[in-house]
Amino acid sequence: MHKPSFDPGFTEKYRGDLRRIINPSGEFNVRRRGTTWRDVHPYLFMINASWPVFLVMILGGYVVANVLFALIYLKIGVQHLQGADTTTALGRFLSAFFFSAQTFTTVGYGRISPDGVLTSLVASLQALLGLMALAIGTGLLFGRFSRPAARLAFSQQMVVAPYQSGTSLQFRVANRRSNNLMEVEARVMMSTVESTEQGLLRKYKYLTLERHLVQFLPLTWTIVHPIDESSPLWGQGPEYLAQHQAEFLITIKAFDDTFFQTVHVRHSYRYDEVAWGARFVPAFEPDAQGEMVLDLKRLSEITPARNSAGKEEKSLPRVIPTHEGDVP
Repeated sequence: MHKPSFDPGFTEKYRGDLRRIINPSGEFNVRRRGTTWRDVHPYLFMINASWPVFLVMILGGYVVANVLFALIYLKIGVQHLQGADTTTALGRFLSAFFFSAQTFTTVGYGRISPDGVLTSLVASLQALLGLMALAIGTGLLFGRFSRPAARLAFSQQMVVAPYQSGTSLQFRVANRRSNNLMEVEARVMMSTVESTEQGLLRKYKYLTLERHLVQFLPLTWTIVHPIDESSPLWGQGPEYLAQHQAEFLITIKAFDDTFFQTVHVRHSYRYDEVAWGARFVPAFEPDAQGEMVLDLKRLSEITPARNSAGKEEKSLPRVIPTHEGDVP
């Protein structure tokens, strides 16, 4: 019986050289085609859009709606708007536009008012739509503010550094925000392209971590994978990672005690984002008042690793064996 292979969800089939599986933003490197307008969810789009895009769309929708209703009032006739006494075309449009804005927001200053059944019906419909639009906009704004989202800072690169009597693969994370993250759990998976009887396939392996869980994250957390006999990196070097197009997929789960909800963060490092024979420089230190100061600008700062004799290790000792699974 064929034993199913491990596939985390990105498929084992090799379909050409990808930039990466997970982009630096944490989004999957997937672009969808063949979707229709029915597949677009306005709420999800507005919630996930960036703040500049969100604000531009809200302002743009407000302006467009008022322009359309202003044109309707002009079509009916500006003489049906009491108080809109003007002789120029621009003045008539501005009077209709500002009356539309006042009706849309239910402000109603009273200087301009509808006159006639048709104009009153249009104004009543606009007031109803305005109340609904303001309710939807307020809900979207509240949803964006109330949605829990972790802002973790990752080091720009991984390092292969001395660890106890051997070596290890390391990277650092820190919380950019002042909220408290608790029960922070990390998982690291290595993706490689292997040559098999079925052709080139992607293989995924979880990496054992020195510590996969910390209770708090007030400072930095250096996540360490010891490179021992059980590690897929045992005896390998940068040539092996490049040859197999290695990518390290990282998922971090934490409990946000501000929102009392669990948050998830994704990140990845490619083989060319691994510094060999280096170590991280401490990113925090106590100040004169006895408080610990975390400098996020030093999160990615590294220095050459030193051996037990105090000399820099330009290249960590390694043996690169020949495997039948190596990608030609």
